[in-house]
Amino acid sequence: MTRSVTVLDYGSGNLHSAQRALARVGADVTVTSDLAAAAECDGLVVPGVGAYASCMHGIDVLGAAEVVRRRAADERPVLGICVGMQVLFERGDEHGEVSAGIGVLPGAVTRLQADVLPHMGWNTVRAPATSALFRGVGEEYFYFVHSYAVHATDGSVTTAEHGERFVAAVERGAVSATQFHPEKSGDAGLTLLANWIGTLS
Repeated sequence: MTRSVTVLDYGSGNLHSAQRALARVGADVTVTSDLAAAAECDGLVVPGVGAYASCMHGIDVLGAAEVVRRRAADERPVLGICVGMQVLFERGDEHGEVSAGIGVLPGAVTRLQADVLPHMGWNTVRAPATSALFRGVGEEYFYFVHSYAVHATDGSVTTAEHGERFVAAVERGAVSATQFHPEKSGDAGLTLLANWIGTLS
């Protein structure tokens, strides 16, 4: 059965590359700002690029935060990508500006402590054996572009290192998220997206 996936369009994010990657692994994908579609689909993808505060502003203007919270509470799948992952947490602190996030994951987004920022390019990740997202993915590289990260949270946590260890992906209930871009990560990224699609019901 083909699963319906909505990529949330709130004015930010690498929407169409995510759409193409999800379609390649068998999803019926729609890119839309329609909150009813976001609420009713089998899986909701929250993308994001740029600053935490500006992404949250777009989400708040659209009124999408409550849809994400309701889906999480009802155990209906959500996947956050890059800054779309970060806004799922409780707050973000960029350049001393603290912004409230959607809050479906516990924790805060803060600046990476590294000699070179942004962390841009390919990096390996360390996933727990129990990870559903990384099933069948070995020592693969994923594509990152970020200067801020979450350093601790609850759930099944995948980590990477750039200057320090940070959360590269998290799975907690129906909420999954990746700091890297699976849609830009070749076959490994497609495998991860296919695994996520396989969790939808």
